[in-house]
Amino acid sequence: MTAARVTPGARRDTGVAVSLFARAAGRVARTEPPAVFLTLGRSKRMFWGWLHFAGTLMPGGRLGRRRTELVILRVAHRRDNAYEWTQHAGLARRAGLSAAEVEQVRDDAATWPAPEALLLEVTDELLAHDDLSDATWTRLRATFDEPTSIELLMLIGHYRMLATTLTTLRVQPDKPRSM
Repeated sequence: MTAARVTPGARRDTGVAVSLFARAAGRVARTEPPAVFLTLGRSKRMFWGWLHFAGTLMPGGRLGRRRTELVILRVAHRRDNAYEWTQHAGLARRAGLSAAEVEQVRDDAATWPAPEALLLEVTDELLAHDDLSDATWTRLRATFDEPTSIELLMLIGHYRMLATTLTTLRVQPDKPRSM
């Protein structure tokens, strides 16, 4: 990845609230203040609405943290986004995925037990076609209720959008926090 096109903002660029939020998020993630927040925070008008929406999906989503992180990692892998992958590999470990499972996200969905395999298949199909076949939708609805199915589509779409933004802005992965 080349140098960042938009660098993470300082307090004067993002405002006090975004700066403080990023510092707190870095403590939780065990990294420096996340560049995603300090970069997107340069667009103050958009930032808080985006953060509310993103937080509804993760960590506040219906799928549970383990499955949510599984989907996010699959999007990061399929979109080849180092920032998302690095950020969420650690979060996935804290959500209950083993180190081997985190790496297994890069493999064929069939290597996973159901319903995790289905989540990965839905992610792959949606990323490839911007749609799901009727057969895949039927399988999804046989496993998850309607609100969770809708939320899954939004989760995949959100992290695809975020990966595109982070890639285009050349946002660099966060460094681990020095203790």
